[in-house]
Amino acid sequence: MANNRISYAQLLETNNLMQACTDETYWLCVTRTVQESKLFPVPSYMLLSYLNAFYRYPSVLRKIESRMSAEEIGDRARTMGIKVQNPSMGWALPGFYLLGREWLINMGLLRPQDAVEDCIYVMDFWKRFQLSWHRNDGHITNKEFGHRSQILPERQVQIFEADAYACEAGDELHSAASQFMASASQYGFLISCESRISLCNEGPYKLGDNAEMIVRDYMDLSESDFPWLDGVAAGVPYNNLTVPMRVKDCHFYLMDDWGSFESEPEFRAEHIAGVGLYTSDPLSEGYEPVGMGSKEELTRKFLKLNQQVKDATTKLWRRMADWSRDQMLDAGAVTYFAICKDLAHIAGTYEMEDWMLVDERAERFRPLLNDEYSRDCLGELVGLLTHPSQRTNEYTMMQHSDGPTRMYSPIPYSILDGDDYTPTCGPIYPGDSCLPRKEDRYQTSRGVLTLEEYNAQVRDFQPTAHKYRFLDETWVKYNSETALADDMYKADQVDSRNLAGKGAGLKRSDLA
Repeated sequence: MANNRISYAQLLETNNLMQACTDETYWLCVTRTVQESKLFPVPSYMLLSYLNAFYRYPSVLRKIESRMSAEEIGDRARTMGIKVQNPSMGWALPGFYLLGREWLINMGLLRPQDAVEDCIYVMDFWKRFQLSWHRNDGHITNKEFGHRSQILPERQVQIFEADAYACEAGDELHSAASQFMASASQYGFLISCESRISLCNEGPYKLGDNAEMIVRDYMDLSESDFPWLDGVAAGVPYNNLTVPMRVKDCHFYLMDDWGSFESEPEFRAEHIAGVGLYTSDPLSEGYEPVGMGSKEELTRKFLKLNQQVKDATTKLWRRMADWSRDQMLDAGAVTYFAICKDLAHIAGTYEMEDWMLVDERAERFRPLLNDEYSRDCLGELVGLLTHPSQRTNEYTMMQHSDGPTRMYSPIPYSILDGDDYTPTCGPIYPGDSCLPRKEDRYQTSRGVLTLEEYNAQVRDFQPTAHKYRFLDETWVKYNSETALADDMYKADQVDSRNLAGKGAGLKRSDLA
């Protein structure tokens, strides 16, 4: 078809965003992970998830934006502590979509000029969300910030620092917090089909000459979106938990777009000098304290949560032990594909059929996805870059490898001169799954709700922080003594045990 809706500027920007994702994806894949499991067919479910992302992301994102823009979702996620962040938006949304596109191109089932309007839209949505989410550090990705992320505004970091309870290796709180984080990490690893999607780290934030803070999030812990947690996670009272950690004698020099970190010296539990505990979701007024009334209460809460997630882990192992390979394949593919599902929860447009099923167009490829083919295909796609579609002219030197390769194929500019192209892959097709359907029960900060109730309450909810949406850190710098700034800080401080009512104008020296 002749092009009359796509501009040169759109193609330039889209290809630039894809190239940035190419460089970071290659670095992440060859330096930071091993994609294997003794239980789950990980390469197979990853490939299936990429196809699901290619066929469904354009439609579900347009559905989300029919009610709320990407940039407003980014603002709400940042100010309310909602769990849409790295790795889901920093890398996975564009990464999964583009990997599905590239694999189809390599198989000869798609041309670089097909589904062009979809591709432009997905990358534009991602860019707008990321710019909003990263507003305080001014970047699109962690990579652009030297592999770090400082998402939170000053007023929230102040609360985390001021309210954290001091601890040290050997004391009861330190032991309880360490036990919980170890158990929750193992539980999250199993929930997400032996991937790291249920755990993320963010930061660091400077607390002094020899102290930093990182913020660790545990997500999807209770009965919410994943059908395999129905019944299994009924005893886990929070779907999302956040643990801010004060760390001493340890510098985090890398926090990548997968939420992984590196530090000098290597981070160990003994470096933790203070902890807090919070929960949040699309219906909360930001981070809500959990067990933060006293050091003793927080210790008891960590111990209780540790037992609750250990019990849920045992039940989940028993459930998964009876799964067939196809059920494991579906669960892993859905987990990966739905990594950015909370975008729909924030907008109040979430539907189980959009996010928990495998699109029939992706399902066609299941016969290919045996362990050997999937392992080799994935290795070539994200590491070796030996697929024919990924080869470039012999003078090219790719970032990080110096080879004549490119992970993602650009959109050809020739469509602006009239070369044919197709605009879209089409709407969402019917989907299915080998797994039982999700029960209509969702754990939220307002209790257990049906999905209809959950969506309705989200659509009616206007968080207090939203009225301060455009009062950024630069505005605060020049207006910290105004009543409006004071009101904004007090709104976040309302549940703080040490800063409630203190308002704006605080410095770190005032927190002692």
